[in-house]
Amino acid sequence: MKKIIGSICALATPFRADALDLEAFATLIDYQLAAGTQALVVAGSTGEAHALDQAEYDCLLAFALERVARRVPVLAGTGTANTRKTIHATRRALSLGADAALVVTPYYVRPTQEGLLRHFSEVADQGGLPIVLYNVPSRTGCDLLPETVAKLARHAQIIGIKEARGDAERVAALVKLKNPQFCVLSGDDPTCAQAMLAGAEGVISVAANVAPAQLRALCDAALAGDAVRAKMLNTNLIALCDLLGAEPNPIPLKWCLHHLGIGTPELRLPLLSLNPAYHEQARRMLHDLHLSVTVQPRHSSAA
Repeated sequence: MKKIIGSICALATPFRADALDLEAFATLIDYQLAAGTQALVVAGSTGEAHALDQAEYDCLLAFALERVARRVPVLAGTGTANTRKTIHATRRALSLGADAALVVTPYYVRPTQEGLLRHFSEVADQGGLPIVLYNVPSRTGCDLLPETVAKLARHAQIIGIKEARGDAERVAALVKLKNPQFCVLSGDDPTCAQAMLAGAEGVISVAANVAPAQLRALCDAALAGDAVRAKMLNTNLIALCDLLGAEPNPIPLKWCLHHLGIGTPELRLPLLSLNPAYHEQARRMLHDLHLSVTVQPRHSSAA
Protein backbone atom coordinates (compact mmCIF):
# COMPACT_ATOMS: atom_id res chain seq x y z
CA MET A 1 0.00 0.00 0.00
CA LYS A 2 1.01 3.64 -0.29
CA LYS A 3 2.98 5.16 2.54
CA ILE A 4 0.88 6.68 5.30
CA ILE A 5 2.49 10.08 5.70
CA GLY A 6 1.71 13.72 6.45
CA SER A 7 -0.83 14.94 8.99
CA ILE A 8 -2.44 11.95 10.69
CA CYS A 9 -4.94 12.37 13.51
CA ALA A 10 -5.15 9.97 16.46
CA LEU A 11 -8.89 10.34 16.97
CA ALA A 12 -10.49 10.76 20.37
CA THR A 13 -13.50 8.56 21.16
CA PRO A 14 -16.50 10.63 22.28
CA PHE A 15 -18.68 9.15 25.03
CA ARG A 16 -22.13 10.09 26.29
CA ALA A 17 -23.65 8.48 29.38
CA ASP A 18 -21.02 5.70 29.19
CA ALA A 19 -21.93 4.87 25.58
CA LEU A 20 -20.27 5.75 22.29
CA ASP A 21 -21.37 9.13 20.96
CA LEU A 22 -21.36 8.34 17.26
CA GLU A 23 -22.93 11.66 16.30
CA ALA A 24 -20.00 13.50 17.87
CA PHE A 25 -17.57 11.00 16.32
CA ALA A 26 -19.05 11.75 12.89
CA THR A 27 -18.54 15.47 13.46
CA LEU A 28 -14.93 14.87 14.50
CA ILE A 29 -14.23 12.77 11.40
CA ASP A 30 -15.86 15.32 9.10
CA TYR A 31 -13.89 18.13 10.78
CA GLN A 32 -10.66 16.25 10.06
CA LEU A 33 -11.47 15.50 6.44
CA ALA A 34 -12.61 19.06 5.73
CA ALA A 35 -9.31 20.39 7.11
CA GLY A 36 -7.12 18.10 5.01
CA THR A 37 -6.04 15.48 7.54
CA GLN A 38 -4.34 12.75 5.52
CA ALA A 39 -5.05 9.63 7.61
CA LEU A 40 -6.94 8.71 10.77
CA VAL A 41 -6.19 6.41 13.70
CA VAL A 42 -9.17 4.78 15.42
CA ALA A 43 -8.95 3.25 18.89
CA GLY A 44 -5.40 4.20 19.71
CA SER A 45 -4.33 5.43 23.13
CA THR A 46 -5.90 8.85 22.42
CA GLY A 47 -9.10 6.97 21.58
CA GLU A 48 -9.15 5.27 25.02
CA ALA A 49 -8.88 1.89 23.30
CA HIS A 50 -8.39 0.01 26.54
CA ALA A 51 -11.67 1.36 27.88
CA LEU A 52 -13.64 -0.11 24.96
CA ASP A 53 -15.26 -3.51 24.97
CA GLN A 54 -15.09 -5.64 21.82
CA ALA A 55 -18.53 -4.63 20.55
CA GLU A 56 -17.71 -0.93 21.00
CA TYR A 57 -14.35 -1.32 19.26
CA ASP A 58 -15.99 -3.05 16.30
CA CYS A 59 -18.75 -0.43 16.12
CA LEU A 60 -16.32 2.49 16.31
CA LEU A 61 -14.01 1.14 13.61
CA ALA A 62 -16.84 0.10 11.28
CA PHE A 63 -18.49 3.50 11.72
CA ALA A 64 -15.26 5.36 10.93
CA LEU A 65 -14.60 3.26 7.84
CA GLU A 66 -18.10 3.91 6.51
CA ARG A 67 -17.85 7.61 7.26
CA VAL A 68 -14.43 8.00 5.67
CA ALA A 69 -15.43 5.95 2.62
CA ARG A 70 -11.83 5.38 1.50
CA ARG A 71 -11.06 9.10 1.22
CA VAL A 72 -8.03 8.66 3.52
CA PRO A 73 -6.41 5.61 5.11
CA VAL A 74 -7.82 4.42 8.43
CA LEU A 75 -5.46 2.76 10.89
CA ALA A 76 -6.82 0.63 13.72
CA GLY A 77 -5.09 0.47 17.07
CA THR A 78 -4.54 -3.24 17.69
CA GLY A 79 -1.58 -3.46 20.06
CA THR A 80 -1.86 -5.35 23.36
CA ALA A 81 0.58 -6.72 25.92
CA ASN A 82 0.40 -10.19 24.35
CA THR A 83 1.41 -11.36 20.88
CA ARG A 84 -1.45 -13.83 20.37
CA LYS A 85 -4.04 -11.24 21.42
CA THR A 86 -2.45 -8.63 19.16
CA ILE A 87 -2.59 -10.99 16.18
CA HIS A 88 -6.26 -11.68 16.93
CA ALA A 89 -7.04 -7.95 17.25
CA THR A 90 -5.23 -7.21 13.99
CA ARG A 91 -7.13 -9.91 12.15
CA ARG A 92 -10.35 -8.50 13.57
CA ALA A 93 -9.45 -5.03 12.26
CA LEU A 94 -8.68 -6.59 8.87
CA SER A 95 -12.11 -8.24 8.79
CA LEU A 96 -13.75 -4.88 9.50
CA GLY A 97 -11.89 -3.24 6.60
CA ALA A 98 -9.06 -1.26 8.21
CA ASP A 99 -6.26 -0.18 5.90
CA ALA A 100 -3.45 -0.75 8.41
CA ALA A 101 -2.82 -1.38 12.10
CA LEU A 102 -1.00 0.80 14.62
CA VAL A 103 0.70 -1.64 17.00
CA VAL A 104 2.15 -0.33 20.23
CA THR A 105 5.03 -2.06 21.99
CA PRO A 106 3.70 -4.55 24.59
CA TYR A 107 3.11 -2.51 27.72
CA TYR A 108 3.82 -3.47 31.33
CA VAL A 109 5.50 -6.81 30.53
CA ARG A 110 8.77 -5.09 29.46
CA PRO A 111 10.01 -7.52 26.76
CA THR A 112 13.62 -7.71 25.61
CA GLN A 113 14.66 -6.41 22.20
CA GLU A 114 14.60 -9.99 20.87
CA GLY A 115 11.10 -10.37 22.31
CA LEU A 116 10.03 -7.17 20.55
CA LEU A 117 11.56 -8.37 17.28
CA ARG A 118 9.67 -11.66 17.45
CA HIS A 119 6.44 -9.99 18.62
CA PHE A 120 6.25 -7.54 15.74
CA SER A 121 7.46 -10.10 13.21
CA GLU A 122 4.71 -12.54 14.16
CA VAL A 123 2.03 -9.85 14.11
CA ALA A 124 3.24 -8.80 10.67
CA ASP A 125 3.36 -12.41 9.48
CA GLN A 126 -0.03 -13.48 10.84
CA GLY A 127 -2.17 -10.35 11.36
CA GLY A 128 -3.01 -9.79 7.72
CA LEU A 129 -2.62 -5.98 7.76
CA PRO A 130 0.29 -3.65 7.06
CA ILE A 131 1.47 -2.42 10.45
CA VAL A 132 2.96 0.75 11.83
CA LEU A 133 5.15 0.18 14.86
CA TYR A 134 4.44 2.46 17.82
CA ASN A 135 7.12 3.28 20.37
CA VAL A 136 6.05 5.28 23.44
CA PRO A 137 8.31 4.32 26.37
CA SER A 138 6.72 6.81 28.77
CA ARG A 139 3.50 4.79 28.61
CA THR A 140 4.66 1.23 28.00
CA GLY A 141 7.81 0.79 30.08
CA CYS A 142 9.86 -0.52 27.15
CA ASP A 143 11.78 1.15 24.35
CA LEU A 144 11.95 -0.19 20.79
CA LEU A 145 15.56 0.57 19.89
CA PRO A 146 16.73 1.63 16.41
CA GLU A 147 18.81 -1.52 15.94
CA THR A 148 15.66 -3.60 16.40
CA VAL A 149 13.67 -1.30 14.11
CA ALA A 150 16.39 -1.77 11.47
CA LYS A 151 15.56 -5.48 11.31
CA LEU A 152 11.81 -4.92 11.34
CA ALA A 153 11.96 -2.26 8.60
CA ARG A 154 12.90 -4.98 6.11
CA HIS A 155 9.62 -6.84 6.64
CA ALA A 156 7.23 -6.30 3.72
CA GLN A 157 4.23 -5.85 6.03
CA ILE A 158 5.87 -3.31 8.36
CA ILE A 159 5.37 0.08 6.74
CA GLY A 160 6.55 2.56 9.35
CA ILE A 161 7.09 3.59 12.93
CA LYS A 162 5.40 6.16 15.13
CA GLU A 163 8.19 7.34 17.41
CA ALA A 164 6.91 9.22 20.45
CA ARG A 165 10.31 9.95 21.95
CA GLY A 166 10.87 13.59 21.11
CA ASP A 167 14.66 13.63 21.06
CA ALA A 168 16.55 14.55 17.91
CA GLU A 169 19.11 11.78 18.31
CA ARG A 170 16.44 9.07 18.15
CA VAL A 171 14.78 10.64 15.12
CA ALA A 172 18.14 10.87 13.33
CA ALA A 173 18.83 7.19 13.97
CA LEU A 174 15.44 6.14 12.64
CA VAL A 175 15.50 8.36 9.57
CA LYS A 176 18.54 6.40 8.38
CA LEU A 177 16.31 3.31 8.24
CA LYS A 178 13.73 4.71 5.81
CA ASN A 179 13.19 2.77 2.60
CA PRO A 180 10.57 2.89 -0.18
CA GLN A 181 8.03 1.02 1.99
CA PHE A 182 9.06 2.13 5.50
CA CYS A 183 8.49 5.64 6.86
CA VAL A 184 9.23 7.43 10.12
CA LEU A 185 6.40 9.35 11.79
CA SER A 186 6.66 11.61 14.80
CA GLY A 187 4.43 10.74 17.73
CA ASP A 188 5.25 13.90 19.67
CA ASP A 189 3.38 17.06 18.73
CA PRO A 190 5.75 19.60 20.34
CA THR A 191 8.76 18.31 18.36
CA CYS A 192 7.08 17.09 15.19
CA ALA A 193 8.18 20.04 13.05
CA GLN A 194 11.79 19.47 14.07
CA ALA A 195 11.41 15.75 13.34
CA MET A 196 9.98 16.32 9.87
CA LEU A 197 12.65 18.87 9.01
CA ALA A 198 15.16 16.17 10.00
CA GLY A 199 13.60 13.58 7.69
CA ALA A 200 10.48 12.18 9.35
CA GLU A 201 7.56 12.00 6.93
CA GLY A 202 4.63 13.04 9.09
CA VAL A 203 3.09 13.02 12.53
CA ILE A 204 0.41 10.96 14.25
CA SER A 205 -1.02 13.82 16.24
CA VAL A 206 -3.19 14.42 19.29
CA ALA A 207 -3.35 18.16 18.63
CA ALA A 208 -4.81 17.55 15.16
CA ASN A 209 -8.11 16.64 16.83
CA VAL A 210 -8.43 20.28 17.87
CA ALA A 211 -6.47 22.10 15.15
CA PRO A 212 -6.42 19.91 12.03
CA ALA A 213 -5.90 22.68 9.49
CA GLN A 214 -2.96 24.07 11.44
CA LEU A 215 -1.33 20.64 11.70
CA ARG A 216 -1.80 20.03 7.98
CA ALA A 217 -0.19 23.39 7.19
CA LEU A 218 2.71 22.61 9.51
CA CYS A 219 3.27 19.22 7.88
CA ASP A 220 3.11 20.68 4.39
CA ALA A 221 5.70 23.32 5.28
CA ALA A 222 8.05 20.92 7.06
CA LEU A 223 7.87 18.26 4.37
CA ALA A 224 8.58 20.91 1.74
CA GLY A 225 11.69 21.94 3.69
CA ASP A 226 10.31 25.39 4.55
CA ALA A 227 11.90 25.61 7.98
CA VAL A 228 10.92 29.23 8.61
CA ARG A 229 7.22 28.64 8.02
CA ALA A 230 7.23 25.26 9.80
CA LYS A 231 8.83 26.75 12.90
CA MET A 232 6.42 29.70 12.86
CA LEU A 233 3.42 27.38 12.67
CA ASN A 234 4.92 25.22 15.41
CA THR A 235 5.32 28.28 17.65
CA ASN A 236 1.65 29.11 17.13
CA LEU A 237 0.72 25.67 18.48
CA ILE A 238 2.93 25.67 21.58
CA ALA A 239 0.11 26.80 23.87
CA LEU A 240 -2.13 24.01 22.56
CA CYS A 241 0.59 21.39 23.04
CA ASP A 242 1.28 22.67 26.56
CA LEU A 243 -2.39 22.42 27.47
CA LEU A 244 -2.79 18.94 25.98
CA GLY A 245 0.13 17.79 28.12
CA ALA A 246 -1.13 19.37 31.35
CA GLU A 247 -2.86 16.12 32.38
CA PRO A 248 -2.69 12.62 30.87
CA ASN A 249 -3.95 12.30 27.30
CA PRO A 250 -6.81 12.52 26.35
CA ILE A 251 -8.11 14.41 29.41
CA PRO A 252 -7.36 17.96 28.18
CA LEU A 253 -8.21 16.98 24.60
CA LYS A 254 -11.72 15.86 25.51
CA TRP A 255 -12.35 19.18 27.31
CA CYS A 256 -11.14 21.17 24.29
CA LEU A 257 -13.27 19.19 21.84
CA HIS A 258 -16.32 19.69 24.03
CA HIS A 259 -15.77 23.45 24.00
CA LEU A 260 -15.48 23.34 20.22
CA GLY A 261 -18.88 21.62 20.13
CA ILE A 262 -17.73 18.03 19.64
CA GLY A 263 -19.07 15.66 22.27
CA THR A 264 -18.83 15.83 26.03
CA PRO A 265 -15.70 16.01 28.19
CA GLU A 266 -16.52 12.51 29.54
CA LEU A 267 -13.81 9.89 29.92
CA ARG A 268 -13.88 6.44 31.46
CA LEU A 269 -12.35 5.62 34.80
CA PRO A 270 -9.66 5.75 35.95
CA LEU A 271 -9.41 8.94 33.85
CA LEU A 272 -11.28 12.00 35.14
CA SER A 273 -12.32 15.24 33.47
CA LEU A 274 -9.87 18.13 33.26
CA ASN A 275 -9.02 19.81 36.55
CA PRO A 276 -10.88 23.17 36.76
CA ALA A 277 -7.52 24.82 37.47
CA TYR A 278 -6.75 24.47 33.74
CA HIS A 279 -10.11 25.65 32.37
CA GLU A 280 -9.21 29.31 31.95
CA GLN A 281 -5.90 28.43 30.28
CA ALA A 282 -7.78 26.16 27.89
CA ARG A 283 -10.43 28.77 27.06
CA ARG A 284 -7.78 31.39 26.38
CA MET A 285 -5.81 29.03 24.17
CA LEU A 286 -8.85 28.10 22.06
CA HIS A 287 -9.77 31.77 21.72
CA ASP A 288 -6.27 32.78 20.65
CA LEU A 289 -6.14 30.06 17.98
CA HIS A 290 -9.53 31.18 16.55
CA LEU A 291 -10.69 27.59 16.36
CA SER A 292 -14.21 26.62 15.39
CA VAL A 293 -15.91 23.57 13.97
CA THR A 294 -17.98 24.57 10.95
CA VAL A 295 -18.78 21.18 9.40
CA GLN A 296 -22.08 19.51 10.14
CA PRO A 297 -22.34 15.72 10.35
CA ARG A 298 -23.97 14.24 7.29
CA HIS A 299 -26.38 11.34 7.59
CA SER A 300 -24.82 7.93 8.07
CA SER A 301 -26.68 4.63 8.20
CA ALA A 302 -24.23 3.50 10.88
CA ALA A 303 -25.33 6.25 13.28
